[in-house]
Amino acid sequence: MLQYEQSLWQEGYTSIAGVDEVGRGCLFGDVVAAAVILPPGLVIDGVDDSKKLSEKKRDQLYDIIVRECVAWSAARVAAETIDRINIKQASRLAMKLAVESLQIPSDYLLVDAEKVDVRLPQLSIIKGDATSQSIAAASIVAKVTRDRLCAEEWERQYPAYGIAIHKGYATKLHRERLLANGPSPLHRKSFLGKLFPEEQLQLF
Repeated sequence: MLQYEQSLWQEGYTSIAGVDEVGRGCLFGDVVAAAVILPPGLVIDGVDDSKKLSEKKRDQLYDIIVRECVAWSAARVAAETIDRINIKQASRLAMKLAVESLQIPSDYLLVDAEKVDVRLPQLSIIKGDATSQSIAAASIVAKVTRDRLCAEEWERQYPAYGIAIHKGYATKLHRERLLANGPSPLHRKSFLGKLFPEEQLQLF
């Protein structure tokens, strides 16, 4: 998980930020990105693509990452903006905001299958969250940040939709609650047209 980082450390880079996002495929809520700079040489056992980890394991690793890292940040882009500029551009914007929010500047970015619109040297890695510890750490921070929004703030705001259960993804439960209640202000309207027939959308 450190092959990319070790190569860059040898080239003299010392503040390598892993960057990743979560929530790209959700029907509800913000897309969340994180950037994490880990100290050179640090190995955190168990760090992996956040999707492969249990919620309990992600929470444990989140605490270790934010405690041991040089710097971290998380950034959100709202559903309204996703609808306006599309999810790909919104994901890239969230990544850019996360990188720019780091309290200690990064000198190189390792990014999960994307390009961040900042003037920094960077490498886009397909499945980077499974091959780079820095990207995997960012994946975990972003996932835990978003899941906590789902379970706490958004569940309180919109209890009718079961957000704490499905985290905004297009599960059977979520689709049923959408049909029963119509979309909330935090639903991504541009996603709903692909999911429901036009006559059902007119009910919204």
